[in-house]
Amino acid sequence: MERHGVAGLLVLLMLSAPLTGCFADSENMPKEGDLEVDVAILEGGFFQNVKFSASSSMSVFIPYLIIADSTNYVQNSTVIDLEKGDSQTLPILAPPRTENMIFIIGDFGRDFWPIRDQEESWISWISRGGDIDNSNNGIERVSASGNNTYDTVNHSSETGGSVVVKIVPIDRTMSLSKDEGGVHSTGIVDGRSVYDRLYEMSDPTDSFDIVDGKEGYYDRWAGQGNPAYEDAAQYLISEMTGFGLEVIGHRYEFTDITGSQNPEAYNICAYKWGTEVQNEWLVFGAHFDVAPPVNGLLLDPHIIGERTYGTRVGAYDNTAGTSMVMETAKALANFESRRTMVFCLWSGEEGGKRGSDYWTEYYVGEDNPDVTITNYINLDMAGVNWPGGGGAPHGDPDPAIDEDGYPKDAEVWPMRVYIGPGPNHDRLDQPGMVGLSNWIGSDALGLEEQMGTLVGTNYSADTWKTSVWLDMDRPEIIVYEDTTARSDHASFQDNLDVVTIGFGGLVDGYWCYHQVCDTLDEMEAWMDTTGKNYGEENTGVANVVNSLDMITWWALMTFFHCDEKPIVNALI
Repeated sequence: MERHGVAGLLVLLMLSAPLTGCFADSENMPKEGDLEVDVAILEGGFFQNVKFSASSSMSVFIPYLIIADSTNYVQNSTVIDLEKGDSQTLPILAPPRTENMIFIIGDFGRDFWPIRDQEESWISWISRGGDIDNSNNGIERVSASGNNTYDTVNHSSETGGSVVVKIVPIDRTMSLSKDEGGVHSTGIVDGRSVYDRLYEMSDPTDSFDIVDGKEGYYDRWAGQGNPAYEDAAQYLISEMTGFGLEVIGHRYEFTDITGSQNPEAYNICAYKWGTEVQNEWLVFGAHFDVAPPVNGLLLDPHIIGERTYGTRVGAYDNTAGTSMVMETAKALANFESRRTMVFCLWSGEEGGKRGSDYWTEYYVGEDNPDVTITNYINLDMAGVNWPGGGGAPHGDPDPAIDEDGYPKDAEVWPMRVYIGPGPNHDRLDQPGMVGLSNWIGSDALGLEEQMGTLVGTNYSADTWKTSVWLDMDRPEIIVYEDTTARSDHASFQDNLDVVTIGFGGLVDGYWCYHQVCDTLDEMEAWMDTTGKNYGEENTGVANVVNSLDMITWWALMTFFHCDEKPIVNALI
Protein backbone atom coordinates (compact mmCIF):
# COMPACT_ATOMS: atom_id res chain seq x y z
CA MET A 1 0.00 0.00 0.00
CA GLU A 2 1.11 3.53 -0.70
CA ARG A 3 1.49 5.31 2.64
CA HIS A 4 4.22 7.82 1.77
CA GLY A 5 2.46 10.81 3.34
CA VAL A 6 1.90 9.33 6.78
CA ALA A 7 5.17 7.38 6.75
CA GLY A 8 7.17 10.49 5.93
CA LEU A 9 5.34 12.45 8.60
CA LEU A 10 6.14 9.79 11.17
CA VAL A 11 9.86 9.91 10.35
CA LEU A 12 9.80 13.70 10.70
CA LEU A 13 8.02 13.46 14.03
CA MET A 14 10.41 10.84 15.37
CA LEU A 15 13.38 13.05 14.52
CA SER A 16 11.85 16.03 16.29
CA ALA A 17 12.15 16.39 20.06
CA PRO A 18 10.33 15.42 22.04
CA LEU A 19 7.48 13.88 20.03
CA THR A 20 5.81 11.94 22.80
CA GLY A 21 5.71 14.86 25.20
CA CYS A 22 4.32 17.40 22.79
CA PHE A 23 0.81 17.52 24.33
CA ALA A 24 1.90 17.94 27.95
CA ASP A 25 1.49 21.38 29.49
CA SER A 26 2.56 20.60 33.05
CA GLU A 27 5.93 19.70 34.54
CA ASN A 28 4.08 17.34 36.89
CA MET A 29 2.78 15.19 34.02
CA PRO A 30 4.35 11.74 33.65
CA LYS A 31 7.00 11.58 30.93
CA GLU A 32 7.06 9.20 28.00
CA GLY A 33 10.22 7.61 29.38
CA ASP A 34 8.43 6.88 32.67
CA LEU A 35 6.43 4.14 30.91
CA GLU A 36 8.35 1.07 29.86
CA VAL A 37 6.83 -1.39 27.37
CA ASP A 38 8.62 -4.74 27.40
CA VAL A 39 8.06 -5.49 23.69
CA ALA A 40 10.24 -3.39 21.40
CA ILE A 41 8.37 -4.36 18.23
CA LEU A 42 4.91 -5.88 18.35
CA GLU A 43 3.91 -8.62 15.92
CA GLY A 44 1.02 -7.43 13.78
CA GLY A 45 -2.13 -9.52 13.63
CA PHE A 46 -1.71 -11.40 16.91
CA PHE A 47 -2.81 -10.98 20.49
CA GLN A 48 0.34 -10.86 22.60
CA ASN A 49 1.15 -10.15 26.21
CA VAL A 50 2.47 -6.63 26.74
CA LYS A 51 3.97 -5.67 30.09
CA PHE A 52 3.68 -2.03 31.19
CA SER A 53 6.01 -0.79 33.93
CA ALA A 54 5.93 2.70 35.47
CA SER A 55 8.76 4.66 37.07
CA SER A 56 6.28 7.35 38.12
CA SER A 57 2.59 7.11 38.98
CA MET A 58 0.37 7.34 35.91
CA SER A 59 -2.70 6.12 34.07
CA VAL A 60 -2.46 4.64 30.56
CA PHE A 61 -5.23 4.64 27.95
CA ILE A 62 -4.90 1.58 25.68
CA PRO A 63 -7.16 2.15 22.63
CA TYR A 64 -6.97 -1.38 21.20
CA LEU A 65 -8.65 -4.77 21.47
CA ILE A 66 -7.58 -6.74 24.53
CA ILE A 67 -8.52 -10.09 26.04
CA ALA A 68 -10.01 -10.01 29.53
CA ASP A 69 -8.26 -12.49 31.84
CA SER A 70 -11.23 -13.74 33.83
CA THR A 71 -13.60 -14.35 30.91
CA ASN A 72 -11.37 -14.56 27.81
CA TYR A 73 -13.78 -12.15 26.09
CA VAL A 74 -12.32 -9.59 23.71
CA GLN A 75 -12.82 -6.04 24.96
CA ASN A 76 -12.34 -2.73 23.17
CA SER A 77 -9.98 -0.34 24.98
CA THR A 78 -9.19 0.12 28.64
CA VAL A 79 -7.48 2.48 31.07
CA ILE A 80 -5.04 1.10 33.65
CA ASP A 81 -3.57 2.79 36.74
CA LEU A 82 0.08 2.22 37.59
CA GLU A 83 1.66 3.55 40.76
CA LYS A 84 5.40 4.21 40.78
CA GLY A 85 7.20 0.88 40.51
CA ASP A 86 4.07 -1.04 39.46
CA SER A 87 3.68 -3.17 36.36
CA GLN A 88 0.76 -4.85 34.61
CA THR A 89 0.55 -7.27 31.68
CA LEU A 90 -2.31 -7.30 29.18
CA PRO A 91 -2.93 -9.40 26.04
CA ILE A 92 -3.36 -6.81 23.24
CA LEU A 93 -4.10 -7.24 19.53
CA ALA A 94 -1.40 -5.47 17.53
CA PRO A 95 -3.24 -4.04 14.51
CA PRO A 96 -2.52 -6.15 11.42
CA ARG A 97 -2.14 -3.56 8.66
CA THR A 98 -0.51 -0.50 10.16
CA GLU A 99 3.04 0.23 11.25
CA ASN A 100 2.59 1.68 14.74
CA MET A 101 0.38 1.61 17.80
CA ILE A 102 0.21 4.22 20.53
CA PHE A 103 -0.39 4.29 24.26
CA ILE A 104 -1.65 7.51 25.86
CA ILE A 105 -0.30 8.55 29.26
CA GLY A 106 -1.96 10.83 31.83
CA ASP A 107 -2.02 11.59 35.54
CA PHE A 108 -2.74 8.73 37.92
CA GLY A 109 -6.48 8.05 38.30
CA ARG A 110 -7.43 10.06 35.24
CA ASP A 111 -10.96 9.44 33.86
CA PHE A 112 -11.27 11.63 30.72
CA TRP A 113 -9.11 11.29 27.61
CA PRO A 114 -8.93 12.73 24.07
CA ILE A 115 -9.33 10.42 21.08
CA ARG A 116 -8.86 10.61 17.32
CA ASP A 117 -11.58 11.25 14.74
CA GLN A 118 -13.30 8.20 13.31
CA GLU A 119 -11.78 8.72 9.86
CA GLU A 120 -8.16 9.38 10.84
CA SER A 121 -5.26 7.33 12.15
CA TRP A 122 -3.60 7.83 15.50
CA ILE A 123 -0.47 9.09 13.74
CA SER A 124 -2.47 11.80 11.95
CA TRP A 125 -4.08 12.68 15.27
CA ILE A 126 -0.62 13.13 16.79
CA SER A 127 0.53 15.26 13.84
CA ARG A 128 -2.18 17.84 14.47
CA GLY A 129 -1.45 18.13 18.18
CA GLY A 130 -3.74 15.51 19.65
CA ASP A 131 -6.95 17.53 19.42
CA ILE A 132 -6.96 17.71 23.21
CA ASP A 133 -9.42 20.62 23.38
CA ASN A 134 -12.06 19.24 21.00
CA SER A 135 -15.15 18.67 23.12
CA ASN A 136 -16.54 16.26 20.52
CA ASN A 137 -13.63 13.86 20.80
CA GLY A 138 -13.37 12.54 24.32
CA ILE A 139 -13.87 9.31 26.22
CA GLU A 140 -14.64 8.60 29.86
CA ARG A 141 -13.37 5.65 31.84
CA VAL A 142 -16.11 3.36 33.14
CA SER A 143 -15.34 1.03 36.03
CA ALA A 144 -15.23 -2.67 35.21
CA SER A 145 -18.54 -4.43 35.76
CA GLY A 146 -20.55 -7.33 34.46
CA ASN A 147 -18.50 -9.47 32.08
CA ASN A 148 -15.54 -7.09 31.74
CA THR A 149 -12.32 -7.65 33.69
CA TYR A 150 -10.88 -4.24 32.88
CA ASP A 151 -12.31 -0.75 32.98
CA THR A 152 -14.08 0.20 29.77
CA VAL A 153 -14.67 3.54 28.02
CA ASN A 154 -17.63 5.53 26.74
CA HIS A 155 -17.77 8.63 24.56
CA SER A 156 -17.69 11.93 26.44
CA SER A 157 -17.83 15.66 25.78
CA GLU A 158 -14.73 16.05 27.98
CA THR A 159 -11.17 15.22 26.95
CA GLY A 160 -9.31 15.82 30.20
CA GLY A 161 -6.70 18.06 28.57
CA SER A 162 -3.03 17.32 27.98
CA VAL A 163 -1.58 13.84 27.47
CA VAL A 164 1.72 12.18 26.67
CA VAL A 165 1.98 9.62 23.86
CA LYS A 166 4.22 6.59 23.52
CA ILE A 167 4.61 4.97 20.07
CA VAL A 168 5.54 1.32 19.61
CA PRO A 169 6.32 -0.02 16.12
CA ILE A 170 4.54 -3.04 14.61
CA ASP A 171 6.00 -5.59 12.22
CA ARG A 172 3.85 -8.18 10.47
CA THR A 173 6.02 -11.13 9.54
CA MET A 174 5.93 -12.86 6.15
CA SER A 175 5.63 -16.62 5.67
CA LEU A 176 5.96 -16.47 1.86
CA SER A 177 7.48 -14.20 -0.76
CA LYS A 178 5.87 -10.84 -1.51
CA ASP A 179 4.69 -12.02 -4.95
CA GLU A 180 2.88 -14.95 -3.33
CA GLY A 181 1.06 -12.67 -0.91
CA GLY A 182 3.57 -12.95 1.91
CA VAL A 183 2.93 -9.41 3.17
CA HIS A 184 -0.52 -10.60 4.28
CA SER A 185 0.22 -14.20 5.26
CA THR A 186 0.32 -14.21 9.07
CA GLY A 187 -2.03 -13.38 11.94
CA ILE A 188 -5.04 -14.91 13.67
CA VAL A 189 -6.61 -14.53 10.23
CA ASP A 190 -4.71 -13.73 7.06
CA GLY A 191 -5.37 -13.21 3.38
CA ARG A 192 -3.08 -15.97 2.18
CA SER A 193 -4.99 -18.62 4.17
CA VAL A 194 -8.23 -17.32 2.66
CA TYR A 195 -6.62 -17.49 -0.79
CA ASP A 196 -5.54 -21.09 -0.17
CA ARG A 197 -9.09 -21.99 0.85
CA LEU A 198 -10.42 -20.26 -2.27
CA TYR A 199 -7.95 -22.21 -4.39
CA GLU A 200 -8.95 -25.51 -2.77
CA MET A 201 -12.65 -24.94 -3.43
CA SER A 202 -12.14 -23.68 -7.01
CA ASP A 203 -9.31 -26.05 -8.02
CA PRO A 204 -9.76 -26.70 -11.77
CA THR A 205 -7.66 -29.87 -11.83
CA ASP A 206 -9.53 -32.73 -13.52
CA SER A 207 -10.31 -35.69 -11.28
CA PHE A 208 -12.28 -38.91 -11.24
CA ASP A 209 -14.90 -37.30 -9.00
CA ILE A 210 -18.14 -38.54 -10.52
CA VAL A 211 -20.06 -35.54 -9.17
CA ASP A 212 -18.31 -32.67 -10.95
CA GLY A 213 -15.07 -34.12 -12.38
CA LYS A 214 -12.88 -31.55 -10.61
CA GLU A 215 -10.63 -31.44 -7.56
CA GLY A 216 -12.56 -28.36 -6.40
CA TYR A 217 -16.27 -28.06 -5.69
CA TYR A 218 -17.88 -27.10 -9.00
CA ASP A 219 -21.50 -26.88 -10.20
CA ARG A 220 -22.91 -25.67 -6.87
CA TRP A 221 -26.30 -24.81 -8.29
CA ALA A 222 -28.82 -24.65 -5.46
CA GLY A 223 -32.15 -26.40 -5.35
CA GLN A 224 -33.61 -29.59 -6.72
CA GLY A 225 -31.24 -31.81 -4.75
CA ASN A 226 -28.27 -31.12 -7.04
CA PRO A 227 -25.65 -33.80 -6.18
CA ALA A 228 -22.70 -31.41 -6.71
CA TYR A 229 -24.20 -28.94 -4.24
CA GLU A 230 -24.89 -31.77 -1.78
CA ASP A 231 -21.29 -32.96 -2.12
CA ALA A 232 -19.95 -29.48 -1.45
CA ALA A 233 -22.28 -29.10 1.55
CA GLN A 234 -20.74 -32.22 3.09
CA TYR A 235 -17.33 -30.59 2.68
CA LEU A 236 -18.53 -27.53 4.60
CA ILE A 237 -20.02 -29.68 7.34
CA SER A 238 -16.82 -31.70 7.74
CA GLU A 239 -14.54 -28.68 7.78
CA MET A 240 -16.50 -26.59 10.25
CA THR A 241 -17.16 -29.56 12.53
CA GLY A 242 -13.39 -29.97 12.55
CA PHE A 243 -13.09 -26.38 13.83
CA GLY A 244 -14.99 -27.49 16.96
CA LEU A 245 -18.29 -25.86 15.99
CA GLU A 246 -21.77 -27.39 16.12
CA VAL A 247 -22.94 -27.62 12.52
CA ILE A 248 -26.59 -27.77 11.48
CA GLY A 249 -27.87 -28.29 7.96
CA HIS A 250 -31.05 -26.27 7.49
CA ARG A 251 -33.26 -27.63 4.70
CA TYR A 252 -36.34 -25.83 3.45
CA GLU A 253 -38.81 -26.77 0.77
CA PHE A 254 -41.18 -24.79 -1.36
CA THR A 255 -44.29 -25.72 -3.28
CA ASP A 256 -43.95 -25.19 -7.03
CA ILE A 257 -46.76 -24.36 -9.45
CA THR A 258 -47.65 -28.05 -9.83
CA GLY A 259 -48.09 -28.45 -6.09
CA SER A 260 -44.93 -30.54 -5.70
CA GLN A 261 -42.46 -30.05 -2.85
CA ASN A 262 -38.92 -29.25 -4.02
CA PRO A 263 -35.69 -28.77 -2.03
CA GLU A 264 -35.03 -25.12 -2.71
CA ALA A 265 -32.76 -24.08 0.18
CA TYR A 266 -30.07 -26.02 2.03
CA ASN A 267 -28.06 -23.77 4.34
CA ILE A 268 -25.07 -24.95 6.34
CA CYS A 269 -24.69 -23.04 9.62
CA ALA A 270 -22.05 -23.54 12.32
CA TYR A 271 -22.68 -22.42 15.91
CA LYS A 272 -20.50 -21.63 18.89
CA TRP A 273 -22.80 -20.89 21.78
CA GLY A 274 -22.30 -17.69 23.74
CA THR A 275 -21.42 -17.90 27.41
CA GLU A 276 -23.16 -14.70 28.51
CA VAL A 277 -26.30 -14.17 26.38
CA GLN A 278 -26.76 -17.37 24.41
CA ASN A 279 -30.01 -16.29 22.72
CA GLU A 280 -28.37 -13.26 21.12
CA TRP A 281 -26.77 -14.33 17.86
CA LEU A 282 -24.14 -12.47 15.87
CA VAL A 283 -24.09 -13.86 12.34
CA PHE A 284 -21.44 -14.07 9.61
CA GLY A 285 -22.77 -15.13 6.22
CA ALA A 286 -21.92 -15.72 2.58
CA HIS A 287 -23.88 -17.46 -0.13
CA PHE A 288 -22.39 -20.76 -1.22
CA ASP A 289 -24.43 -21.34 -4.37
CA VAL A 290 -23.30 -20.15 -7.80
CA ALA A 291 -25.25 -18.83 -10.78
CA PRO A 292 -26.82 -21.75 -12.73
CA PRO A 293 -26.55 -22.01 -16.52
CA VAL A 294 -29.47 -21.03 -18.73
CA ASN A 295 -30.82 -23.98 -20.74
CA GLY A 296 -27.88 -26.08 -19.60
CA LEU A 297 -25.39 -24.08 -21.70
CA LEU A 298 -22.06 -22.88 -20.29
CA LEU A 299 -20.31 -20.63 -22.80
CA ASP A 300 -17.07 -18.75 -22.18
CA PRO A 301 -17.38 -15.07 -23.18
CA HIS A 302 -13.64 -15.04 -23.95
CA ILE A 303 -14.38 -17.49 -26.76
CA ILE A 304 -17.76 -16.39 -28.08
CA GLY A 305 -17.12 -12.66 -27.57
CA GLU A 306 -20.27 -11.93 -25.54
CA ARG A 307 -21.65 -12.68 -22.12
CA THR A 308 -24.34 -15.27 -21.45
CA TYR A 309 -25.26 -16.56 -17.99
CA GLY A 310 -24.07 -19.23 -15.62
CA THR A 311 -20.87 -20.50 -14.03
CA ARG A 312 -19.37 -23.73 -12.74
CA VAL A 313 -17.11 -22.44 -9.98
CA GLY A 314 -18.02 -18.83 -9.15
CA ALA A 315 -14.60 -18.02 -7.70
CA TYR A 316 -15.46 -14.34 -7.18
CA ASP A 317 -19.20 -14.85 -6.72
CA ASN A 318 -19.04 -16.28 -4.16
CA THR A 319 -16.38 -18.83 -3.36
CA ALA A 320 -14.28 -15.91 -2.13
CA GLY A 321 -16.91 -14.89 0.44
CA THR A 322 -17.43 -18.51 1.47
CA SER A 323 -13.68 -18.89 2.03
CA MET A 324 -13.57 -15.78 4.22
CA VAL A 325 -16.46 -17.01 6.37
CA MET A 326 -14.76 -20.39 6.81
CA GLU A 327 -11.39 -18.94 7.78
CA THR A 328 -13.06 -16.50 10.17
CA ALA A 329 -15.01 -19.37 11.73
CA LYS A 330 -11.79 -21.34 12.11
CA ALA A 331 -10.14 -18.44 13.95
CA LEU A 332 -13.09 -17.43 16.13
CA ALA A 333 -13.71 -21.01 17.26
CA ASN A 334 -10.70 -20.43 19.53
CA PHE A 335 -12.24 -17.41 21.29
CA GLU A 336 -14.87 -17.12 23.97
CA SER A 337 -17.77 -14.81 23.13
CA ARG A 338 -20.57 -13.21 25.06
CA ARG A 339 -23.05 -13.84 22.28
CA THR A 340 -23.56 -16.90 20.12
CA MET A 341 -21.42 -16.93 16.99
CA VAL A 342 -23.17 -18.22 13.87
CA PHE A 343 -21.41 -18.82 10.54
CA CYS A 344 -23.85 -19.50 7.70
CA LEU A 345 -23.24 -20.52 4.11
CA TRP A 346 -26.46 -19.71 2.30
CA SER A 347 -28.09 -21.43 -0.64
CA GLY A 348 -30.43 -19.92 -3.19
CA GLU A 349 -29.01 -16.39 -3.17
CA GLU A 350 -28.74 -16.41 -6.94
CA GLY A 351 -32.40 -17.42 -7.10
CA GLY A 352 -33.56 -14.56 -4.89
CA LYS A 353 -31.81 -15.04 -1.50
CA ARG A 354 -34.20 -17.87 -0.63
CA GLY A 355 -31.80 -19.55 1.80
CA SER A 356 -31.30 -16.52 4.05
CA ASP A 357 -34.96 -15.55 3.68
CA TYR A 358 -36.15 -18.93 4.95
CA TRP A 359 -33.61 -18.97 7.80
CA THR A 360 -34.44 -15.47 9.06
CA GLU A 361 -38.20 -15.84 8.64
CA TYR A 362 -38.75 -19.42 9.83
CA TYR A 363 -35.79 -20.81 11.74
CA VAL A 364 -35.24 -17.61 13.73
CA GLY A 365 -38.62 -15.92 13.39
CA GLU A 366 -40.88 -18.95 14.07
CA ASP A 367 -38.82 -21.89 15.37
CA ASN A 368 -36.70 -19.83 17.79
CA PRO A 369 -38.84 -16.86 18.85
CA ASP A 370 -36.61 -16.15 21.87
CA VAL A 371 -33.56 -15.58 19.67
CA THR A 372 -32.44 -12.06 18.77
CA ILE A 373 -30.05 -11.47 15.88
CA THR A 374 -27.87 -8.60 17.05
CA ASN A 375 -25.93 -7.84 13.84
CA TYR A 376 -25.18 -9.49 10.50
CA ILE A 377 -21.91 -9.41 8.53
CA ASN A 378 -22.19 -10.26 4.80
CA LEU A 379 -19.30 -11.36 2.57
CA ASP A 380 -20.20 -11.43 -1.10
CA MET A 381 -17.99 -10.91 -4.17
CA ALA A 382 -14.66 -9.87 -2.70
CA GLY A 383 -11.22 -9.76 -4.25
CA VAL A 384 -11.72 -7.81 -7.49
CA ASN A 385 -11.35 -4.27 -6.22
CA TRP A 386 -8.66 -1.93 -4.95
CA PRO A 387 -5.66 -2.48 -4.70
CA GLY A 388 -5.80 -4.18 -8.10
CA GLY A 389 -7.68 -3.67 -11.34
CA GLY A 390 -7.11 -1.46 -14.30
CA GLY A 391 -7.18 -3.49 -17.48
CA ALA A 392 -9.38 -6.57 -17.72
CA PRO A 393 -8.12 -9.64 -19.62
CA HIS A 394 -10.95 -9.44 -22.14
CA GLY A 395 -10.04 -5.90 -23.19
CA ASP A 396 -6.97 -3.95 -24.22
CA PRO A 397 -4.09 -5.39 -22.15
CA ASP A 398 -2.54 -1.93 -21.91
CA PRO A 399 -5.45 0.51 -21.76
CA ALA A 400 -4.90 4.21 -22.14
CA ILE A 401 -4.51 6.08 -18.86
CA ASP A 402 -6.50 9.22 -18.18
CA GLU A 403 -5.15 12.40 -16.64
CA ASP A 404 -5.81 11.09 -13.11
CA GLY A 405 -3.80 7.92 -13.66
CA TYR A 406 -6.82 5.63 -14.06
CA PRO A 407 -7.28 3.29 -17.05
CA LYS A 408 -10.02 4.69 -19.26
CA ASP A 409 -11.78 1.42 -20.04
CA ALA A 410 -11.45 -0.23 -16.62
CA GLU A 411 -11.12 1.98 -13.58
CA VAL A 412 -9.47 1.01 -10.33
CA TRP A 413 -12.62 -0.21 -8.69
CA PRO A 414 -13.26 0.67 -5.07
CA MET A 415 -13.75 -1.85 -2.33
CA ARG A 416 -17.26 -1.40 -0.93
CA VAL A 417 -18.32 -1.40 2.72
CA TYR A 418 -22.10 -1.30 2.55
CA ILE A 419 -24.28 -0.74 5.61
CA GLY A 420 -28.01 -0.82 6.22
CA PRO A 421 -30.85 -0.49 6.54
CA GLY A 422 -30.36 2.93 5.01
CA PRO A 423 -33.42 3.99 3.04
CA ASN A 424 -32.33 7.63 2.76
CA HIS A 425 -29.47 8.37 0.38
CA ASP A 426 -29.02 11.96 1.58
CA ARG A 427 -28.27 11.23 5.25
CA LEU A 428 -26.78 8.52 7.47
CA ASP A 429 -29.44 6.30 8.99
CA GLN A 430 -26.98 4.02 10.85
CA PRO A 431 -24.21 6.31 12.14
CA GLY A 432 -23.10 3.76 14.72
CA MET A 433 -22.07 1.14 12.16
CA VAL A 434 -20.68 3.75 9.77
CA GLY A 435 -18.58 5.19 12.59
CA LEU A 436 -17.29 1.78 13.67
CA SER A 437 -16.34 0.90 10.08
CA ASN A 438 -14.41 4.13 9.68
CA TRP A 439 -12.73 3.69 13.07
CA ILE A 440 -11.45 0.21 12.16
CA GLY A 441 -10.47 1.04 8.59
CA SER A 442 -8.65 4.30 9.20
CA ASP A 443 -6.11 3.01 11.71
CA ALA A 444 -5.95 -0.76 12.32
CA LEU A 445 -6.25 -1.49 8.61
CA GLY A 446 -4.05 1.38 7.46
CA LEU A 447 -6.66 2.75 5.04
CA GLU A 448 -6.97 6.37 6.17
CA GLU A 449 -5.68 7.76 2.86
CA GLN A 450 -7.87 5.47 0.73
CA MET A 451 -11.21 5.81 2.52
CA GLY A 452 -14.23 7.98 1.84
CA THR A 453 -17.74 7.96 3.33
CA LEU A 454 -20.45 8.53 0.73
CA VAL A 455 -23.60 10.53 1.49
CA GLY A 456 -25.70 11.61 -1.48
CA THR A 457 -26.78 15.11 -0.50
CA ASN A 458 -28.06 17.10 -3.51
CA TYR A 459 -28.02 14.06 -5.81
CA SER A 460 -30.79 11.91 -7.16
CA ALA A 461 -31.48 8.50 -5.66
CA ASP A 462 -30.38 6.85 -8.92
CA THR A 463 -27.01 8.53 -9.40
CA TRP A 464 -25.83 9.58 -5.96
CA LYS A 465 -23.26 6.81 -5.33
CA THR A 466 -21.36 7.34 -8.58
CA SER A 467 -21.68 11.13 -8.44
CA VAL A 468 -20.39 11.43 -4.88
CA TRP A 469 -17.57 8.97 -5.58
CA LEU A 470 -16.41 11.00 -8.58
CA ASP A 471 -16.73 14.28 -6.69
CA MET A 472 -14.53 12.85 -3.92
CA ASP A 473 -11.80 12.05 -6.47
CA ARG A 474 -12.68 8.36 -6.50
CA PRO A 475 -11.60 7.01 -3.09
CA GLU A 476 -10.40 3.42 -3.26
CA ILE A 477 -12.46 2.34 -0.22
CA ILE A 478 -16.04 3.56 0.05
CA VAL A 479 -18.18 3.30 3.18
CA TYR A 480 -21.83 3.99 2.55
CA GLU A 481 -25.40 3.03 3.36
CA ASP A 482 -26.84 1.10 0.48
CA THR A 483 -30.45 1.86 -0.38
CA THR A 484 -30.69 -1.16 -2.72
CA ALA A 485 -29.63 -4.32 -0.87
CA ARG A 486 -28.78 -7.01 -3.44
CA SER A 487 -27.51 -9.89 -1.31
CA ASP A 488 -28.36 -11.92 1.78
CA HIS A 489 -28.08 -8.94 4.12
CA ALA A 490 -31.44 -7.81 2.73
CA SER A 491 -33.11 -10.77 4.49
CA PHE A 492 -31.81 -9.59 7.86
CA GLN A 493 -32.81 -6.00 7.25
CA ASP A 494 -36.28 -6.79 5.89
CA ASN A 495 -37.27 -9.71 8.12
CA LEU A 496 -35.55 -8.82 11.39
CA ASP A 497 -34.75 -5.06 11.27
CA VAL A 498 -31.11 -5.90 11.97
CA VAL A 499 -28.22 -3.52 11.28
CA THR A 500 -25.94 -5.17 8.74
CA ILE A 501 -22.55 -4.56 7.21
CA GLY A 502 -21.22 -6.14 4.03
CA PHE A 503 -17.99 -6.15 2.07
CA GLY A 504 -17.54 -6.52 -1.67
CA GLY A 505 -15.79 -5.38 -4.81
CA LEU A 506 -16.73 -4.80 -8.42
CA VAL A 507 -20.20 -6.03 -9.38
CA ASP A 508 -21.74 -5.45 -12.80
CA GLY A 509 -18.54 -4.15 -14.42
CA TYR A 510 -16.74 -7.46 -13.92
CA TRP A 511 -16.64 -9.19 -17.32
CA CYS A 512 -16.94 -12.67 -15.79
CA TYR A 513 -19.75 -11.87 -13.34
CA HIS A 514 -22.09 -14.91 -13.49
CA GLN A 515 -19.98 -16.37 -16.31
CA VAL A 516 -18.12 -19.63 -16.76
CA CYS A 517 -14.88 -17.62 -16.72
CA ASP A 518 -15.38 -16.59 -13.08
CA THR A 519 -12.25 -18.44 -11.93
CA LEU A 520 -9.39 -17.67 -9.57
CA ASP A 521 -7.06 -17.24 -12.57
CA GLU A 522 -9.44 -14.60 -13.91
CA MET A 523 -9.48 -12.76 -10.59
CA GLU A 524 -5.69 -12.70 -10.52
CA ALA A 525 -5.54 -11.35 -14.08
CA TRP A 526 -7.92 -8.51 -13.22
CA MET A 527 -5.94 -7.67 -10.08
CA ASP A 528 -2.45 -7.71 -11.59
CA THR A 529 -0.83 -4.25 -11.42
CA THR A 530 2.62 -5.10 -12.78
CA GLY A 531 3.59 -2.72 -15.54
CA LYS A 532 0.85 -0.21 -14.65
CA ASN A 533 1.70 3.42 -13.92
CA TYR A 534 -0.52 3.86 -10.88
CA GLY A 535 -0.36 2.48 -7.37
CA GLU A 536 2.09 -0.22 -6.36
CA GLU A 537 3.23 -2.90 -8.78
CA ASN A 538 2.11 -6.30 -7.52
CA THR A 539 1.27 -9.67 -8.97
CA GLY A 540 -2.37 -10.62 -9.24
CA VAL A 541 -1.87 -13.17 -6.48
CA ALA A 542 -0.41 -10.57 -4.12
CA ASN A 543 -3.25 -8.12 -4.75
CA VAL A 544 -5.96 -10.77 -4.38
CA VAL A 545 -4.38 -11.88 -1.09
CA ASN A 546 -4.19 -8.23 0.03
CA SER A 547 -7.88 -7.70 -0.71
CA LEU A 548 -8.98 -10.91 1.03
CA ASP A 549 -6.83 -10.02 4.02
CA MET A 550 -8.23 -6.50 4.30
CA ILE A 551 -11.85 -7.64 4.17
CA THR A 552 -11.45 -10.64 6.47
CA TRP A 553 -9.77 -8.51 9.11
CA TRP A 554 -12.43 -5.81 8.79
CA ALA A 555 -15.17 -8.39 9.34
CA LEU A 556 -13.34 -10.06 12.23
CA MET A 557 -12.69 -6.82 14.08
CA THR A 558 -16.30 -5.73 13.51
CA PHE A 559 -17.34 -8.98 15.16
CA PHE A 560 -15.19 -8.35 18.24
CA HIS A 561 -16.68 -4.87 18.68
CA CYS A 562 -20.26 -6.01 18.13
CA ASP A 563 -19.91 -8.96 20.50
CA GLU A 564 -19.08 -6.53 23.29
CA LYS A 565 -21.66 -3.94 22.25
CA PRO A 566 -24.15 -4.66 19.42
CA ILE A 567 -25.12 -1.80 17.13
CA VAL A 568 -28.87 -1.28 17.25
CA ASN A 569 -31.06 -0.05 14.43
CA ALA A 570 -31.22 3.75 14.71
CA LEU A 571 -34.44 3.82 12.64
CA ILE A 572 -36.47 1.93 15.25
